[in-house]
Amino acid sequence: MSVGVPKPSPGWRWPLWLVLTIAIVVVLAVGVLVWRPGTYSSWGFQEFRLSPADIPVGIAVSHDGTVWFTLDASDSLGLLRNGHIQKLPKGVDSVEPLGLAIDAGGRAWYTEAPKQRISRASLDGTIASFPLSAPVARLGRLAIAPDGDVWFAESSLVSVTHLKDGRLTRHVLGSITPATPMDAAPFGVTVAREGTVWATLQNANKLLRISPSGDKTAFDVPTRVSGLGDVAVDAGGAVWFLEIAANKIGRFAGGRFEEFTVPTPSAGLTALAVAPDGAAWFTELRGHKLGRVYGGTITEFVLPRSDARPFGITVDAANNVWYTDLSGWVGRLDASRAQIR
Repeated sequence: MSVGVPKPSPGWRWPLWLVLTIAIVVVLAVGVLVWRPGTYSSWGFQEFRLSPADIPVGIAVSHDGTVWFTLDASDSLGLLRNGHIQKLPKGVDSVEPLGLAIDAGGRAWYTEAPKQRISRASLDGTIASFPLSAPVARLGRLAIAPDGDVWFAESSLVSVTHLKDGRLTRHVLGSITPATPMDAAPFGVTVAREGTVWATLQNANKLLRISPSGDKTAFDVPTRVSGLGDVAVDAGGAVWFLEIAANKIGRFAGGRFEEFTVPTPSAGLTALAVAPDGAAWFTELRGHKLGRVYGGTITEFVLPRSDARPFGITVDAANNVWYTDLSGWVGRLDASRAQIR
């Protein structure tokens, strides 16, 4: 039995939250059958097995090397420190826990759609929460700006929202040039070094730029109905993004788009991150692989287990690549193998 990303028919796309839900239901059904204790390794990889019921989703690494990850249908966050898995209680079960980022102080910020709030966890177990003042919340990714401010995608209100000092500023997408539909479905979000915010608009097939002064501009992605997902900015200011339905990785720099087709057909792209060395890394849920784009070339890395379902990805300061696997693992591809050659 396999878990995959459904293929959308022309003109229509499966929303990413639904893809995640379907994957999780199937993984839960087979989780007991694939359980193996301890760790698993292959050349360059090391994987850590979670409890059989745990489904890791988002992942981020702090400056001190602590690996944080969200757990679907769980009232805890996951931590990996010094090779040991821990759980930090947060009090509320997660649903679609896609947003996660670490601030300069090592605290984890995460989305809590069921409680309509954004929350922050410290290693000592302290939790602080910030209500969204909305009756319903559907939330995408979350990012921390260089100044420590929090930005997140709030698709239920068609907003890319700024959280600063406990106050919310919503950038509702109703007056963008060129015109953007009010069901644009913002999902991915990232912040460049100079403070420019970038977001993907799934239903509009556009990249959104919010300048430090608040001006909003949308750019049409060349491939139609591409199914935009995650977005990240590299050190040079180039914007990288997933085209899930098109099975491509996109890059936007200097006002021009480039697109790179993933070699594995229907790979099931789910997450993207940029490494300090400039490579863009991504997950292939259906391909059971990690992918890397550098210098216009895509290199794929087959995961050590044939039943792998990689979903979230991040890269630490030393260029080690960390990922979550919906079948109940957290893994690392060592920088010695991940490095550019």
